[in-house]
Amino acid sequence: MRTALCAVLALSVTGCAFKNYSPVRIVSSMFGPSPGQLIGTVSSDEPQATLVGRDILQRGGNAADAATAMGLALAVTLPSRASLGAGGACLAYRPGDQNGGRAFMFLPVAGATDGVGMPHADRPAAVPMLARGLYLMHLQYGSAAFSEMVPGAIALASTGINVSRQLATDLAAVQVPLLADAGVRAVFARSDGKALAEGDALVQTHLSGALDQIRSMGVGDLYNGALGQSFVAGSQKAGGGLTMADLRGAIPAERLPLSVSSGETQVSFLPPPADGGLGAAVAFRAASSSDAATRAQASVAGWRAQNGSHASGTGDDLTARAQAFVNAGGASGGGLPSLPASTSFTVVDHAGMAVACSLSMDNLFGTGRMAGNTGIVLGASPARLPQPLYAAAIASQGRAFRAVVAGSGQNDAAAATGIAMRQILAGQTPDSHPVTAQGRVNAISCPHGLPGDGATCTAVTDPRGAGLAMGPR
Repeated sequence: MRTALCAVLALSVTGCAFKNYSPVRIVSSMFGPSPGQLIGTVSSDEPQATLVGRDILQRGGNAADAATAMGLALAVTLPSRASLGAGGACLAYRPGDQNGGRAFMFLPVAGATDGVGMPHADRPAAVPMLARGLYLMHLQYGSAAFSEMVPGAIALASTGINVSRQLATDLAAVQVPLLADAGVRAVFARSDGKALAEGDALVQTHLSGALDQIRSMGVGDLYNGALGQSFVAGSQKAGGGLTMADLRGAIPAERLPLSVSSGETQVSFLPPPADGGLGAAVAFRAASSSDAATRAQASVAGWRAQNGSHASGTGDDLTARAQAFVNAGGASGGGLPSLPASTSFTVVDHAGMAVACSLSMDNLFGTGRMAGNTGIVLGASPARLPQPLYAAAIASQGRAFRAVVAGSGQNDAAAATGIAMRQILAGQTPDSHPVTAQGRVNAISCPHGLPGDGATCTAVTDPRGAGLAMGPR
Protein backbone atom coordinates (compact mmCIF):
# COMPACT_ATOMS: atom_id res chain seq x y z
CA MET A 1 0.00 0.00 0.00
CA ARG A 2 2.84 2.40 0.81
CA THR A 3 4.48 1.67 -2.55
CA ALA A 4 1.18 2.26 -4.33
CA LEU A 5 0.63 5.55 -2.48
CA CYS A 6 4.06 6.81 -3.53
CA ALA A 7 3.26 5.79 -7.10
CA VAL A 8 0.04 7.78 -6.96
CA LEU A 9 1.87 10.88 -5.84
CA ALA A 10 4.58 10.37 -8.46
CA LEU A 11 6.34 13.51 -7.29
CA SER A 12 9.18 12.42 -5.02
CA VAL A 13 10.45 9.20 -3.49
CA THR A 14 11.75 11.00 -0.43
CA GLY A 15 10.59 9.28 2.73
CA CYS A 16 9.15 6.27 0.91
CA ALA A 17 10.47 2.79 1.64
CA PHE A 18 9.97 0.29 -1.14
CA LYS A 19 9.74 -3.47 -0.74
CA ASN A 20 12.43 -5.26 -2.74
CA TYR A 21 13.64 -1.96 -4.26
CA SER A 22 17.24 -2.62 -5.26
CA PRO A 23 17.86 -1.50 -8.85
CA VAL A 24 20.80 -3.02 -10.66
CA ARG A 25 22.31 0.43 -10.86
CA ILE A 26 21.32 4.05 -10.51
CA VAL A 27 22.39 6.56 -13.12
CA SER A 28 21.70 10.28 -13.12
CA SER A 29 22.34 10.46 -16.84
CA MET A 30 22.75 7.87 -19.56
CA PHE A 31 25.93 7.09 -21.41
CA GLY A 32 26.42 4.93 -24.47
CA PRO A 33 27.83 1.41 -24.15
CA SER A 34 31.45 0.56 -24.77
CA PRO A 35 32.35 -0.47 -28.34
CA GLY A 36 31.26 -4.05 -28.99
CA GLN A 37 29.23 -4.28 -25.75
CA LEU A 38 25.98 -6.24 -25.94
CA ILE A 39 23.16 -3.87 -25.04
CA GLY A 40 20.03 -5.99 -25.09
CA THR A 41 17.17 -7.25 -27.24
CA VAL A 42 13.80 -5.64 -28.03
CA SER A 43 10.60 -6.71 -29.78
CA SER A 44 7.20 -5.05 -30.23
CA ASP A 45 4.21 -4.87 -32.57
CA GLU A 46 5.14 -1.35 -33.70
CA PRO A 47 8.57 -0.54 -35.21
CA GLN A 48 8.94 3.01 -33.93
CA ALA A 49 8.29 1.90 -30.35
CA THR A 50 10.96 -0.79 -30.76
CA LEU A 51 13.45 1.87 -31.86
CA VAL A 52 12.65 3.98 -28.79
CA GLY A 53 13.38 1.02 -26.50
CA ARG A 54 16.55 0.24 -28.39
CA ASP A 55 17.70 3.83 -28.00
CA ILE A 56 17.24 3.68 -24.21
CA LEU A 57 19.35 0.50 -24.04
CA GLN A 58 22.05 2.08 -26.20
CA ARG A 59 22.19 5.07 -23.86
CA GLY A 60 22.80 2.79 -20.87
CA GLY A 61 19.29 2.22 -19.56
CA ASN A 62 18.12 -1.16 -18.32
CA ALA A 63 15.18 -3.27 -19.48
CA ALA A 64 12.68 -1.52 -17.21
CA ASP A 65 13.82 1.87 -18.50
CA ALA A 66 13.41 0.69 -22.08
CA ALA A 67 10.01 -0.91 -21.40
CA THR A 68 8.73 2.28 -19.81
CA ALA A 69 9.84 4.36 -22.77
CA MET A 70 8.32 1.84 -25.18
CA GLY A 71 4.96 1.86 -23.40
CA LEU A 72 4.83 5.65 -23.58
CA ALA A 73 5.93 5.57 -27.23
CA LEU A 74 3.10 3.17 -28.08
CA ALA A 75 0.68 5.76 -26.69
CA VAL A 76 1.80 7.88 -29.66
CA THR A 77 2.47 5.32 -32.38
CA LEU A 78 -0.36 2.84 -31.68
CA PRO A 79 -3.14 4.77 -29.89
CA SER A 80 -5.67 2.30 -31.26
CA ARG A 81 -4.45 -0.23 -28.68
CA ALA A 82 -2.22 1.63 -26.21
CA SER A 83 -2.99 5.32 -25.75
CA LEU A 84 -2.45 7.07 -22.41
CA GLY A 85 -6.11 6.19 -21.86
CA ALA A 86 -5.25 2.48 -21.96
CA GLY A 87 -4.26 -0.04 -19.31
CA GLY A 88 -2.54 -3.39 -19.11
CA ALA A 89 -0.06 -5.47 -17.15
CA CYS A 90 3.70 -6.03 -17.09
CA LEU A 91 5.87 -8.87 -15.83
CA ALA A 92 9.39 -7.93 -14.72
CA TYR A 93 12.37 -10.07 -13.69
CA ARG A 94 15.98 -9.48 -12.72
CA PRO A 95 18.44 -12.36 -12.19
CA GLY A 96 18.15 -13.59 -8.64
CA ASP A 97 14.55 -12.44 -8.17
CA GLN A 98 12.56 -14.69 -5.90
CA ASN A 99 9.27 -16.15 -7.16
CA GLY A 100 10.13 -15.45 -10.80
CA GLY A 101 9.91 -11.66 -10.56
CA ARG A 102 6.93 -9.40 -10.04
CA ALA A 103 3.72 -8.60 -11.90
CA PHE A 104 2.42 -5.05 -12.20
CA MET A 105 -1.30 -4.78 -12.74
CA PHE A 106 -2.82 -1.61 -14.22
CA LEU A 107 -5.79 -2.95 -16.12
CA PRO A 108 -8.40 -0.45 -17.40
CA VAL A 109 -10.80 0.52 -14.62
CA ALA A 110 -14.38 1.72 -14.95
CA GLY A 111 -15.41 4.98 -13.29
CA ALA A 112 -17.37 4.76 -10.05
CA THR A 113 -20.68 5.50 -11.79
CA ASP A 114 -19.63 4.28 -15.26
CA GLY A 115 -21.30 7.42 -16.55
CA VAL A 116 -24.73 6.57 -15.12
CA GLY A 117 -26.58 9.76 -14.22
CA MET A 118 -23.89 12.01 -15.68
CA PRO A 119 -24.91 14.43 -18.44
CA HIS A 120 -23.92 13.39 -21.99
CA ALA A 121 -22.19 10.21 -20.75
CA ASP A 122 -23.06 8.14 -23.79
CA ARG A 123 -19.65 6.42 -24.17
CA PRO A 124 -18.31 5.55 -20.69
CA ALA A 125 -14.52 5.67 -20.58
CA ALA A 126 -11.92 3.73 -18.64
CA VAL A 127 -9.70 5.45 -16.10
CA PRO A 128 -6.31 6.01 -17.81
CA MET A 129 -3.93 3.52 -16.16
CA LEU A 130 -0.99 3.24 -18.56
CA ALA A 131 1.21 6.04 -17.19
CA ARG A 132 0.54 5.11 -13.57
CA GLY A 133 1.25 1.42 -14.15
CA LEU A 134 4.47 2.04 -16.05
CA TYR A 135 5.55 4.39 -13.28
CA LEU A 136 5.08 1.73 -10.60
CA MET A 137 6.98 -0.88 -12.61
CA HIS A 138 9.79 1.59 -13.32
CA LEU A 139 9.89 2.67 -9.69
CA GLN A 140 10.73 -0.88 -8.66
CA TYR A 141 13.01 -1.93 -11.52
CA GLY A 142 14.22 1.17 -13.38
CA SER A 143 17.72 2.63 -13.14
CA ALA A 144 17.21 6.23 -14.33
CA ALA A 145 14.73 9.01 -13.62
CA PHE A 146 11.23 8.40 -14.98
CA SER A 147 11.35 11.81 -16.65
CA GLU A 148 14.20 10.53 -18.86
CA MET A 149 11.85 7.93 -20.31
CA VAL A 150 9.33 10.44 -21.68
CA PRO A 151 11.23 12.56 -24.28
CA GLY A 152 11.17 9.80 -26.91
CA ALA A 153 7.37 9.78 -26.90
CA ILE A 154 7.24 13.58 -26.84
CA ALA A 155 9.43 13.78 -29.94
CA LEU A 156 7.29 11.23 -31.80
CA ALA A 157 4.14 13.20 -31.02
CA SER A 158 5.49 16.68 -31.73
CA THR A 159 7.60 16.08 -34.84
CA GLY A 160 5.29 13.40 -36.17
CA ILE A 161 5.52 9.77 -37.23
CA ASN A 162 4.78 7.76 -40.33
CA VAL A 163 1.65 5.71 -39.75
CA SER A 164 2.65 2.05 -39.36
CA ARG A 165 0.91 -0.84 -41.08
CA GLN A 166 -0.68 -1.91 -37.79
CA LEU A 167 -2.09 1.54 -37.03
CA ALA A 168 -3.29 1.93 -40.62
CA THR A 169 -5.05 -1.44 -40.42
CA ASP A 170 -6.75 -0.45 -37.16
CA LEU A 171 -7.83 2.91 -38.62
CA ALA A 172 -9.28 1.24 -41.70
CA ALA A 173 -11.24 -1.25 -39.58
CA VAL A 174 -13.17 1.44 -37.67
CA GLN A 175 -12.80 4.58 -39.75
CA VAL A 176 -16.50 5.29 -40.33
CA PRO A 177 -17.57 5.51 -36.65
CA LEU A 178 -14.16 6.78 -35.53
CA LEU A 179 -14.00 9.75 -37.89
CA ALA A 180 -17.54 10.76 -36.98
CA ASP A 181 -15.99 12.47 -33.96
CA ALA A 182 -14.58 15.89 -34.85
CA GLY A 183 -11.73 15.76 -32.34
CA VAL A 184 -10.51 12.39 -33.56
CA ARG A 185 -11.05 13.35 -37.19
CA ALA A 186 -8.80 16.39 -36.81
CA VAL A 187 -5.89 14.11 -35.86
CA PHE A 188 -6.45 10.84 -37.71
CA ALA A 189 -8.02 11.94 -41.02
CA ARG A 190 -6.42 13.14 -44.24
CA SER A 191 -7.48 16.29 -46.04
CA ASP A 192 -9.84 14.23 -48.22
CA GLY A 193 -11.71 13.07 -45.11
CA LYS A 194 -10.44 9.48 -45.22
CA ALA A 195 -8.46 7.85 -42.42
CA LEU A 196 -4.70 8.13 -42.48
CA ALA A 197 -3.05 5.31 -44.41
CA GLU A 198 0.28 3.52 -43.99
CA GLY A 199 3.15 5.95 -44.45
CA ASP A 200 1.05 9.09 -43.91
CA ALA A 201 2.36 11.68 -41.46
CA LEU A 202 0.72 11.80 -38.04
CA VAL A 203 1.43 14.79 -35.78
CA GLN A 204 -0.17 14.93 -32.30
CA THR A 205 0.58 18.36 -30.88
CA HIS A 206 -1.88 18.23 -27.98
CA LEU A 207 -0.67 14.78 -26.93
CA SER A 208 2.90 16.08 -27.04
CA GLY A 209 1.88 18.77 -24.57
CA ALA A 210 0.28 16.24 -22.22
CA LEU A 211 3.39 14.07 -22.30
CA ASP A 212 5.61 17.07 -21.67
CA GLN A 213 3.48 17.95 -18.65
CA ILE A 214 3.96 14.42 -17.32
CA ARG A 215 7.72 14.76 -17.91
CA SER A 216 7.98 18.08 -16.08
CA MET A 217 5.33 17.70 -13.36
CA GLY A 218 5.37 13.94 -12.83
CA VAL A 219 2.82 11.19 -13.46
CA GLY A 220 0.75 12.44 -10.54
CA ASP A 221 -0.31 15.48 -12.54
CA LEU A 222 -2.53 13.24 -14.68
CA TYR A 223 -4.30 11.95 -11.58
CA ASN A 224 -4.16 14.78 -9.07
CA GLY A 225 -3.18 17.95 -10.92
CA ALA A 226 -3.93 20.33 -13.75
CA LEU A 227 -3.51 17.71 -16.47
CA GLY A 228 -6.00 15.49 -14.67
CA GLN A 229 -8.51 18.32 -14.50
CA SER A 230 -8.14 18.93 -18.23
CA PHE A 231 -8.52 15.21 -18.88
CA VAL A 232 -11.69 14.96 -16.79
CA ALA A 233 -13.23 18.02 -18.45
CA GLY A 234 -12.42 16.56 -21.85
CA SER A 235 -13.74 13.15 -20.85
CA GLN A 236 -17.06 14.54 -19.70
CA LYS A 237 -17.46 16.64 -22.84
CA ALA A 238 -16.70 13.52 -24.93
CA GLY A 239 -19.26 11.42 -23.05
CA GLY A 240 -16.73 9.48 -21.00
CA GLY A 241 -18.22 10.37 -17.63
CA LEU A 242 -14.99 10.27 -15.54
CA THR A 243 -14.31 12.36 -12.45
CA MET A 244 -11.22 13.41 -10.51
CA ALA A 245 -12.26 10.95 -7.79
CA ASP A 246 -12.12 8.17 -10.39
CA LEU A 247 -8.57 9.16 -11.35
CA ARG A 248 -7.37 9.45 -7.76
CA GLY A 249 -8.92 6.15 -6.70
CA ALA A 250 -7.58 3.84 -9.41
CA ILE A 251 -4.23 2.52 -8.16
CA PRO A 252 -2.01 -0.09 -9.87
CA ALA A 253 -0.97 -3.18 -7.93
CA GLU A 254 2.21 -5.20 -7.56
CA ARG A 255 1.58 -8.94 -7.35
CA LEU A 256 3.36 -12.28 -7.25
CA PRO A 257 3.21 -14.03 -10.63
CA LEU A 258 1.87 -17.49 -11.34
CA SER A 259 4.62 -20.09 -11.64
CA VAL A 260 5.11 -23.39 -13.48
CA SER A 261 8.27 -25.53 -13.29
CA SER A 262 9.79 -27.27 -16.28
CA GLY A 263 12.76 -29.30 -15.12
CA GLU A 264 15.19 -26.82 -13.59
CA THR A 265 13.48 -23.91 -15.33
CA GLN A 266 10.88 -21.75 -13.63
CA VAL A 267 8.33 -19.98 -15.81
CA SER A 268 6.36 -17.07 -14.36
CA PHE A 269 3.09 -15.81 -15.83
CA LEU A 270 0.90 -12.77 -15.30
CA PRO A 271 -1.66 -13.54 -12.56
CA PRO A 272 -5.34 -12.55 -12.48
CA PRO A 273 -6.97 -10.18 -12.95
CA ALA A 274 -4.72 -10.41 -16.05
CA ASP A 275 -6.16 -13.87 -16.61
CA GLY A 276 -4.50 -14.29 -20.00
CA GLY A 277 -1.49 -15.33 -17.91
CA LEU A 278 -3.58 -18.08 -16.37
CA GLY A 279 -4.57 -19.28 -19.84
CA ALA A 280 -0.94 -19.10 -20.97
CA ALA A 281 0.13 -21.25 -18.01
CA VAL A 282 -2.46 -23.89 -18.91
CA ALA A 283 -1.37 -23.81 -22.56
CA PHE A 284 2.29 -24.10 -21.51
CA ARG A 285 1.53 -27.26 -19.56
CA ALA A 286 -0.51 -28.65 -22.46
CA ALA A 287 1.57 -27.33 -25.32
CA SER A 288 2.58 -30.79 -26.51
CA SER A 289 -1.07 -31.59 -27.26
CA SER A 290 -3.05 -30.32 -30.23
CA ASP A 291 -5.80 -28.83 -28.09
CA ALA A 292 -3.65 -26.34 -26.15
CA ALA A 293 -5.50 -23.31 -27.59
CA THR A 294 -8.89 -24.78 -26.76
CA ARG A 295 -7.80 -25.68 -23.23
CA ALA A 296 -6.38 -22.20 -22.66
CA GLN A 297 -9.63 -20.49 -23.64
CA ALA A 298 -11.76 -22.99 -21.74
CA SER A 299 -9.69 -22.49 -18.59
CA VAL A 300 -10.00 -18.71 -18.77
CA ALA A 301 -13.74 -19.08 -19.33
CA GLY A 302 -13.92 -21.42 -16.35
CA TRP A 303 -11.95 -19.03 -14.17
CA ARG A 304 -14.17 -16.12 -15.17
CA ALA A 305 -17.29 -18.17 -14.52
CA GLN A 306 -16.06 -18.80 -10.99
CA ASN A 307 -14.61 -15.37 -10.28
CA GLY A 308 -16.07 -12.90 -12.76
CA SER A 309 -14.28 -11.18 -15.64
CA HIS A 310 -12.67 -8.71 -13.25
CA ALA A 311 -11.75 -11.06 -10.42
CA SER A 312 -11.43 -9.43 -7.05
CA GLY A 313 -9.13 -10.50 -4.27
CA THR A 314 -6.72 -9.16 -1.72
CA GLY A 315 -3.26 -8.93 -3.22
CA ASP A 316 -1.40 -12.20 -3.56
CA ASP A 317 -4.36 -14.21 -2.26
CA LEU A 318 -5.82 -13.93 -5.76
CA THR A 319 -2.58 -15.27 -7.21
CA ALA A 320 -2.64 -18.18 -4.76
CA ARG A 321 -6.17 -19.14 -5.82
CA ALA A 322 -5.20 -18.89 -9.49
CA GLN A 323 -2.05 -20.97 -8.85
CA ALA A 324 -4.16 -23.74 -7.36
CA PHE A 325 -6.46 -23.52 -10.38
CA VAL A 326 -3.52 -23.91 -12.80
CA ASN A 327 -1.98 -26.74 -10.75
CA ALA A 328 -5.29 -28.59 -11.00
CA GLY A 329 -5.10 -28.36 -14.79
CA GLY A 330 -7.62 -25.55 -15.18
CA ALA A 331 -11.31 -26.14 -15.70
CA SER A 332 -13.62 -26.21 -18.65
CA GLY A 333 -15.85 -23.19 -18.85
CA GLY A 334 -16.89 -23.36 -22.47
CA GLY A 335 -15.77 -20.70 -24.91
CA LEU A 336 -15.06 -17.00 -24.67
CA PRO A 337 -16.90 -14.19 -26.45
CA SER A 338 -15.05 -12.18 -29.08
CA LEU A 339 -12.41 -10.28 -27.09
CA PRO A 340 -10.96 -6.77 -27.59
CA ALA A 341 -7.70 -6.03 -29.38
CA SER A 342 -4.42 -5.66 -27.52
CA THR A 343 -0.71 -5.23 -28.15
CA SER A 344 2.47 -6.48 -26.50
CA PHE A 345 6.22 -5.96 -26.27
CA THR A 346 9.29 -7.56 -24.68
CA VAL A 347 12.75 -6.30 -23.75
CA VAL A 348 15.87 -7.89 -22.22
CA ASP A 349 19.08 -6.07 -21.26
CA HIS A 350 22.65 -7.41 -21.23
CA ALA A 351 22.46 -8.18 -17.50
CA GLY A 352 19.43 -10.44 -17.92
CA MET A 353 16.68 -8.13 -16.67
CA ALA A 354 13.52 -8.78 -18.67
CA VAL A 355 10.15 -7.04 -18.99
CA ALA A 356 7.07 -8.19 -20.91
CA CYS A 357 3.93 -6.06 -21.19
CA SER A 358 0.45 -6.48 -22.65
CA LEU A 359 -1.72 -3.37 -23.21
CA SER A 360 -5.26 -2.68 -24.39
CA MET A 361 -7.90 0.03 -24.87
CA ASP A 362 -10.68 -2.57 -24.30
CA ASN A 363 -11.75 -1.80 -27.87
CA LEU A 364 -9.99 -0.50 -30.99
CA PHE A 365 -9.51 3.22 -30.23
CA GLY A 366 -11.45 2.75 -26.98
CA THR A 367 -14.52 4.98 -27.02
CA GLY A 368 -13.44 6.50 -30.33
CA ARG A 369 -13.22 9.94 -28.74
CA MET A 370 -10.53 12.21 -27.28
CA ALA A 371 -10.31 13.82 -23.88
CA GLY A 372 -10.49 17.43 -25.03
CA ASN A 373 -7.23 19.22 -25.72
CA THR A 374 -5.11 16.59 -23.95
CA GLY A 375 -4.89 14.61 -27.19
CA ILE A 376 -5.51 11.39 -25.23
CA VAL A 377 -7.77 8.81 -26.87
CA LEU A 378 -10.21 7.56 -24.23
CA GLY A 379 -10.16 3.85 -23.40
CA ALA A 380 -13.51 2.04 -23.26
CA SER A 381 -15.07 1.17 -19.92
CA PRO A 382 -14.33 -2.46 -19.00
CA ALA A 383 -17.78 -2.64 -17.38
CA ARG A 384 -19.33 -2.62 -20.84
CA LEU A 385 -17.03 -5.00 -22.71
CA PRO A 386 -15.32 -8.35 -22.00
CA GLN A 387 -11.77 -8.12 -20.76
CA PRO A 388 -8.97 -8.94 -23.23
CA LEU A 389 -6.39 -11.61 -22.49
CA TYR A 390 -3.31 -9.91 -21.05
CA ALA A 391 -0.63 -12.57 -21.43
CA ALA A 392 3.11 -12.60 -20.66
CA ALA A 393 5.66 -15.13 -19.42
CA ILE A 394 9.32 -15.11 -18.33
CA ALA A 395 11.52 -18.19 -17.91
CA SER A 396 14.55 -18.32 -15.62
CA GLN A 397 16.97 -21.03 -14.51
CA GLY A 398 18.78 -20.55 -11.24
CA ARG A 399 19.87 -16.91 -11.24
CA ALA A 400 19.81 -16.55 -15.02
CA PHE A 401 17.23 -15.26 -17.49
CA ARG A 402 16.23 -17.74 -20.20
CA ALA A 403 13.27 -16.49 -22.29
CA VAL A 404 10.40 -14.01 -22.39
CA VAL A 405 7.15 -14.05 -24.37
CA ALA A 406 4.22 -11.62 -24.52
CA GLY A 407 1.06 -12.20 -26.51
CA SER A 408 -1.82 -10.44 -28.21
CA GLY A 409 -4.34 -11.51 -30.84
CA GLN A 410 -7.75 -11.51 -29.19
CA ASN A 411 -8.90 -14.98 -28.08
CA ASP A 412 -5.63 -16.76 -28.93
CA ALA A 413 -3.30 -14.41 -27.03
CA ALA A 414 -2.93 -16.69 -24.01
CA ALA A 415 -2.48 -19.89 -25.99
CA ALA A 416 0.11 -18.30 -28.27
CA THR A 417 2.12 -17.12 -25.26
CA GLY A 418 2.15 -20.49 -23.53
CA ILE A 419 2.84 -22.51 -26.68
CA ALA A 420 5.67 -20.21 -27.81
CA MET A 421 7.34 -20.45 -24.40
CA ARG A 422 7.10 -24.24 -24.41
CA GLN A 423 8.63 -24.39 -27.90
CA ILE A 424 11.53 -22.13 -26.91
CA LEU A 425 12.34 -24.14 -23.79
CA ALA A 426 12.19 -27.33 -25.87
CA GLY A 427 15.10 -25.99 -27.90
CA GLN A 428 13.32 -24.41 -30.85
CA THR A 429 14.69 -21.12 -32.10
CA PRO A 430 11.92 -18.51 -32.21
CA ASP A 431 10.87 -17.69 -35.75
CA SER A 432 8.33 -15.42 -37.37
CA HIS A 433 5.79 -18.13 -38.18
CA PRO A 434 2.41 -17.71 -36.43
CA VAL A 435 1.95 -19.90 -33.36
CA THR A 436 -1.87 -19.97 -33.54
CA ALA A 437 -4.51 -18.69 -35.96
CA GLN A 438 -5.00 -15.34 -34.21
CA GLY A 439 -2.36 -15.28 -31.50
CA ARG A 440 0.64 -13.03 -31.98
CA VAL A 441 3.76 -13.06 -29.87
CA ASN A 442 6.82 -10.98 -29.19
CA ALA A 443 9.51 -13.33 -27.91
CA ILE A 444 13.16 -13.25 -26.89
CA SER A 445 15.23 -16.37 -26.27
CA CYS A 446 18.71 -16.56 -24.75
CA PRO A 447 19.58 -20.28 -24.84
CA HIS A 448 22.85 -19.84 -22.92
CA GLY A 449 21.22 -17.63 -20.29
CA LEU A 450 21.87 -14.10 -19.07
CA PRO A 451 24.09 -12.88 -17.55
CA GLY A 452 26.22 -14.91 -19.92
CA ASP A 453 26.56 -15.31 -23.65
CA GLY A 454 24.11 -12.71 -24.89
CA ALA A 455 25.36 -12.98 -28.46
CA THR A 456 23.18 -16.08 -28.90
CA CYS A 457 19.96 -14.26 -27.95
CA THR A 458 17.31 -14.02 -30.66
CA ALA A 459 14.11 -11.98 -30.89
CA VAL A 460 10.99 -12.35 -33.01
CA THR A 461 7.71 -10.55 -33.64
CA ASP A 462 4.69 -11.86 -35.52
CA PRO A 463 4.84 -10.75 -39.18
CA ARG A 464 1.07 -10.27 -39.32
CA GLY A 465 1.46 -7.23 -37.07
CA ALA A 466 4.39 -5.72 -39.05
CA GLY A 467 6.32 -5.11 -35.84
CA LEU A 468 10.08 -5.04 -35.31
CA ALA A 469 12.48 -7.22 -33.32
CA MET A 470 16.11 -6.19 -32.81
CA GLY A 471 18.98 -8.40 -31.62
CA PRO A 472 21.52 -7.97 -28.82
CA ARG A 473 24.04 -5.65 -30.51
